[in-house]
Amino acid sequence: MIAEKLNKTIRDVPDFPKPGIMFKDITPVLADPDLSKEVSKAFFEYWKDLNVQGVVGIESRGFIYGLQLAQQLHVPFVPVRKAGKLPFKTIKHSYDLEYGSAEMEIHVDAIKTGQRILVHDDLLATGGTAQAATELISKMGGEVIGFSFLVELSFLKGAELLSKNDATNIHSLVTF
Repeated sequence: MIAEKLNKTIRDVPDFPKPGIMFKDITPVLADPDLSKEVSKAFFEYWKDLNVQGVVGIESRGFIYGLQLAQQLHVPFVPVRKAGKLPFKTIKHSYDLEYGSAEMEIHVDAIKTGQRILVHDDLLATGGTAQAATELISKMGGEVIGFSFLVELSFLKGAELLSKNDATNIHSLVTF
C-alpha cells in the first residue's frame, strides 16, 4: 500500500526550520524513482474521473507532483507563487501565518470563470496556504473541486479548515 511505503520513506528532520518543529522531508520519496512513479499514479487514479479542468500547484513542492498530475489529466497546470515571483500581471492575496503574514499570487489569465480546479501541495498542515490559493481561485471565478496532498499532518487540523469550502474532497496519500 502506498501509505505504508511513504510512511517508511518520508524522513523526519527535528527542529527544522525552527526548534520544536518535526519536518516531514519528502526528498527520499523523490530519490526513489519507483515510489515516485507510484505516487504519481495514485494521484491520477484518485482524480481521473472527477472532471478536473486545471491543477493549481502551490510553490514550490506543490509543483513536483502537481505538474505531473495535470499532464496525466491533460489539463492546464497553474503555479501559485509568493509575491513578486511571477513575470506577468497577477492577482494577489494576503493571508496570516502562525508568525506573521504572507502574500501569494497567480497570473490574471490563469483560470477561467467556472473552471473546475484541483489545488495540490506536498503537505497539508494548518490549511492556511491551500485556503489562500482557494481565495485566489475564487477571485478569478474558478471553482475549487478538491485538494490533493502527499502528506497530511492531521493533528494541525488543516482538513477542518478546508472542509468549510464548498469542495470537501480532500485527498492525502499518507497521514501523520
